[in-house]
Amino acid sequence: MTTIRDVARAAGVSIATVSRVFNGNPRVGEDTALRVWDAAGELDYWPNGAARSLTTSRTQTLGVLLPDLYGDFFSEVIRGIDQAARRAHFQILLSSSHADPIEIVAAARAMRGRVDGLIIMASDRGTAEAVLGFLGRQPLVFLNPYLDPDGCSAVSIDNRAGGRSAVEHLIALGHRVIATVRGPEGNIDAEERLGGYRDALAGAGLSASPQLELPGDFTETAGFRAVSGLLAAVPRPTAVFAANDAMAAGLLGGLRDAGVAVPGEMAVVGFDDIGVARCLTPPLTSVRVDVCELGRRAVQLLLETVGPDGPAPCRREVLPARLVLRESCGCRSRTELPVLARGAGDSGERDRI
Repeated sequence: MTTIRDVARAAGVSIATVSRVFNGNPRVGEDTALRVWDAAGELDYWPNGAARSLTTSRTQTLGVLLPDLYGDFFSEVIRGIDQAARRAHFQILLSSSHADPIEIVAAARAMRGRVDGLIIMASDRGTAEAVLGFLGRQPLVFLNPYLDPDGCSAVSIDNRAGGRSAVEHLIALGHRVIATVRGPEGNIDAEERLGGYRDALAGAGLSASPQLELPGDFTETAGFRAVSGLLAAVPRPTAVFAANDAMAAGLLGGLRDAGVAVPGEMAVVGFDDIGVARCLTPPLTSVRVDVCELGRRAVQLLLETVGPDGPAPCRREVLPARLVLRESCGCRSRTELPVLARGAGDSGERDRI
């Protein structure tokens, strides 16, 4: 029967070092940790997680609670979380709450004692209040929190600056009647992106109009339905900023069905720069955020909280957003815009930012 002593001998390290690797101690170098895990794999030896958790009070598992698991945005968040967790030799336990405070508290209760800490996306007030009221001292990191969490770390997207840059670009292209399709009521991402839209209009001396702020819910269907409101507005807008790319995709489909040329008759800009944005017709101008990095940073902040040396001070991080220009806004005719080549291994398209 293979033992931890066999793993230590095969890896050329001490038994104590093997134990530190299995317990996720950050003081062990990456090369040493990889050598230990390789040796364990070759010997088909895996530490007994249940026994280890009894002696260390650690489960080597992180809980993740998201409003939804569907769509490019959430899949990228999960990918970032999973990459960072596996790198630290943690597993993740994942659940979806559908933005229901009762469901998210039930899921958090079910995970208690089974995870070392939680990563929670609580982008609406009800969910944020419910989570903070229930969890108490549970190690916790928020993603895009509606409330500024006291005693918890958080990582967010610079939604307001991103929304402002999108609309400022449309104004720079000469548009003066610019609509927006909002996100869900009470959602912090939606509110901040709407705030950026209004900031850009005010900065250019343009008035915000309720008839140009169309309702939405971050789905393609909402973008498609918003087309009727765009076409009924007087004066008709010549550009529209969608609060996410799913709604922008719905807008493109609805405008195409209505015979409205994009960008000739109406420019369209989205937010998130999901993977299919460049594959739409026309390719979508969008505000890019590194959603995968959002997940990775959440794990790193949580590991600082549950580390063997005790919790690190709470931190609030904000990830930058930048505008990626493609054909849907009509920018192809503006040759003076700078061009940035994307990294090696990309599809070859050059996005202007």
